[in-house]
Amino acid sequence: MSKNTKIQWCDSTVNPTMGCDGCELWDPNRKSCYAGILHLRFGGATKGYAPSFEEVTLFPGRMAEATRWSDLRGKNRPDKSWLDGLPRLIFVSDMSDALSKVVTFDYLKDEVIANVTSEQGRRHHWLWLTKRPKRMAEFSAWLRDRGVEWPSNVWAGTSITSQKTASRIKHLVKVGDEDTIRFLSVEPQVEEIDLDEWLPKVDWLIHGGESGHGARTFDLRRATELIEQCRNHDVPYFLKQLGSQVVDGSMRLTFEDNHAGDWDEWPKSVRVRQLPSVRFQRRNFDVEGL
Repeated sequence: MSKNTKIQWCDSTVNPTMGCDGCELWDPNRKSCYAGILHLRFGGATKGYAPSFEEVTLFPGRMAEATRWSDLRGKNRPDKSWLDGLPRLIFVSDMSDALSKVVTFDYLKDEVIANVTSEQGRRHHWLWLTKRPKRMAEFSAWLRDRGVEWPSNVWAGTSITSQKTASRIKHLVKVGDEDTIRFLSVEPQVEEIDLDEWLPKVDWLIHGGESGHGARTFDLRRATELIEQCRNHDVPYFLKQLGSQVVDGSMRLTFEDNHAGDWDEWPKSVRVRQLPSVRFQRRNFDVEGL
């Protein structure tokens, strides 16, 4: 967990669990998940990590600690001006997937829901990202059966990397109710993806290319296409990074930042970082507004 993170679309991170059941970025054929790579280095040897990435481990108490962080509502972020005025945005599960099968709904209710709905927890917004939105939807229904509504300050998100994984969205839209902010993290995008049919059903889209050793190519055209699709559906779009292997057609692009996450280095046409407000009103921080 980190009170201050370099991740461009949030202020902080917290992990009620560490480790993951695996996904398309962490399987016998490919191991490019940054959380998994960090576990290879630190797992079993460093306090706060799971013994290994495959051994999902519970860390109760972390959510309660995060609730005590200062309220950022109305505050300026000198290095993240696009977040100015919003509550503290806390990314839940950047180093894990808390919806992994060994994590019980009782644990998630006690560790996540009880804390985000506490007096201190309600000051913040919690951006919960998973590659298992079907299980998140089941958890949402499980809560409802027990008289607990999905908290309005918990944004429900799922990760999309390919056209095949876009099927996760059909489960995401079943999480929560009409007040729930639902978002997509299309990162890393590793192939052409058409999200036109799904964009009317979500409230925000984060986008980016792959970074690290063996990163796959990201063409700027992918960004311009998704920017246009999001504008057509009035969905806020946030370009996080271009990644380590960036091309513009046949031309290779290089950047001082090895993740190409510094938008001052980007072509102006893709400098778009928008946030949904808590009332679903778009906050624009694109190049035209600077």
